Amino acid sequence: MPALPHQQLLFICSQNRWRSLTAERLLDGHAHYEARSAGTEPGARVRVTAGHIGWADIIFVMERKHTDILRQKFGGALAGKTIVNLRIPDKFQFLDQILLDLLRERLREHLPLL
Repeated sequence: MPALPHQQLLFICSQNRWRSLTAERLLDGHAHYEARSAGTEPGARVRVTAGHIGWADIIFVMERKHTDILRQKFGGALAGKTIVNLRIPDKFQFLDQILLDLLRERLREHLPLL
């Protein structure tokens, strides 16, 4: 019987305090997905690095501006990487139930084992 897939997921928002951190927590302890999160802004809780980009199989951003920033800062490192824009505005608090529901809904098509 073949092993089930294991994917490394990187979630990106601006400050890494609410949206991307909530997404990371949503996947804590999942058997098939390992999640990390980071932010694009100088004051982010954890600021995204080339190491994050290299580690990730799939990169999920919350807004198009995050993709633009990643392409500007890490252009070459993004070659061959899948970037998915979840289109989640910056209007939720950490672990907000509406945010959790929205993340589950938007991630379902990309993460079938969720």
